[in-house]
Amino acid sequence: MMTSGKVPITSSELANLWMAFQEKTMIIRILEHFIEHADNHAKQLLQTHYDSASKAIDIITEIFQQEGAVVPAGFTENDVHKGAPKLFDFLYDIMYLHMMTKVEMSLFSLFCGMSYRKDINEFFINLTAESQAINNQTTQFLLEKGVLVRPAFVSMPKEVHFVKDNNYRSSFNWFGETRSLNTIEVSLIHHAIETNLVGMQLMIGFAQVAKNKEVQNYLVKGMKLSKKIEIDLGEFLRQSFIEPPATHAGKATDSKIAPFSDKLMMYNTGLLTSFGLGSNALGGAFSLRNDLPAKMALLAKDIFTFAQDGGKIMIENGWMEEPPQIEDRNKLTK
Repeated sequence: MMTSGKVPITSSELANLWMAFQEKTMIIRILEHFIEHADNHAKQLLQTHYDSASKAIDIITEIFQQEGAVVPAGFTENDVHKGAPKLFDFLYDIMYLHMMTKVEMSLFSLFCGMSYRKDINEFFINLTAESQAINNQTTQFLLEKGVLVRPAFVSMPKEVHFVKDNNYRSSFNWFGETRSLNTIEVSLIHHAIETNLVGMQLMIGFAQVAKNKEVQNYLVKGMKLSKKIEIDLGEFLRQSFIEPPATHAGKATDSKIAPFSDKLMMYNTGLLTSFGLGSNALGGAFSLRNDLPAKMALLAKDIFTFAQDGGKIMIENGWMEEPPQIEDRNKLTK
């Protein structure tokens, strides 16, 4: 893909390309480890996304070079250790890819709306479509293997109803009974739990191979936070007599040999934490039962604190690459 050569990229386009470069160089390092240990069917899916990510990196690199911008450092072959034992067991590689393509779909569709130059906009449209396609393939793959739990089935509505009482927003009616969750609330809770179950296993695996003790302790906190979110949100489903999603697959192995650098594991954790904050905000915004947004707000506080602590660790260890900076005009007046 060639740039137009006429209109320079904007600050938002520069930022979005930079963030996409970070994410794509990270995920190909993860996929390299997974592909090394995958069976044939899983390997095909992993390789497809690996090839797509590699192509995206080449395109971003070309754009940066044509614009006279330095190519970001991102993540390199130094961030993955070839030959390391398998860190995650049965089907986790596809479960991880399923989770990460959810992140990519959200990220790249957002970037589409922030891109103005035609070639940049088309680039993010293509990335969004590729992530959607892989997400659909991983969904069907995991359903066929029996390790992905569908959200609850419900009776189809036969009539249109309008809310007539503010008690609808309350978790209790006049008789002290809990209002059942509506389907919007169920879907948001299910999504949050499903993501945190995969994230929790990621934290377990990362924590047991991290070399830096502070990083290890931080990842253990991440594991506990994911568990807390799963338990707290799962209780809302149970109150409506719905079992929360769970799976027997995708557990961390007992390996203590790191396939990834601490820097990469911290970045991946930070990316998922940011995604969790966004999903939490979405869940709170679209929930009409007031106890659910209240719980989401409390969890958001814990997630935000966790994200802040992770940022400090990355900065202290020199792992946080600085995004492109706007020139400080205040310096011109001094």
